[in-house]
Amino acid sequence: MALDLRVYLVLDPALTSGRSPLEIAESALKGGITAMQLRWKSGPLREMLRLGEALRALCRRYGVPFLINDRVDVAMAIHADGVHLGQEDLPPEVARRLLGPQALIGVSARTPAQAQAAEAAGADYLGSGSIFPTASKANPILIGLEGLAAVVRSTRLPVVAIGGVTPENAAVCIRMGAAGVAVISAITQAPDPEAAARALRRAVDAALAEREKRSPSGA
Repeated sequence: MALDLRVYLVLDPALTSGRSPLEIAESALKGGITAMQLRWKSGPLREMLRLGEALRALCRRYGVPFLINDRVDVAMAIHADGVHLGQEDLPPEVARRLLGPQALIGVSARTPAQAQAAEAAGADYLGSGSIFPTASKANPILIGLEGLAAVVRSTRLPVVAIGGVTPENAAVCIRMGAAGVAVISAITQAPDPEAAARALRRAVDAALAEREKRSPSGA
């Protein structure tokens, strides 16, 4: 499945304010997200599998790639489109061997060195952050916009900005060279997840169009 990183929802069932993850996911898909990842940090593995299968089917209906955070075994079990790996997870080249050539493999990279290593290992895209302060992750390490720009410059892979991204600050991430933005609470804890997703998509699309207009090829 084609990779479109413009608005990437990281869905954590622990951060939905008690609402149904499936309902939030469908609202976000209606609002225009372009990729979805299931982030599961605690709870029975069988529940993760059940939710993952339901989300995979939902994403298929909307033609949006569905990835699993960290767990290559779960991605294999439910036939997800790919996996997103942290620096302490299974190496990208091992995940590729297990999941096959068509799988989408993302890697978290906070530094140019990490970005270059992930590219050499066969990753398809990078997630870089935290860009802004965020409550969705315990003790986040902030790299800021300058850190994001440094990662973008260091690699040929598309980079998605994550950490405290909102409709109000998404455009500046795109101006720093990001291919898109990844969000958790900006959608999952919004009063209207569909409207939140639509606002993010609008901001990112406008910033990408402006960047294209300013680039030599878009002149």
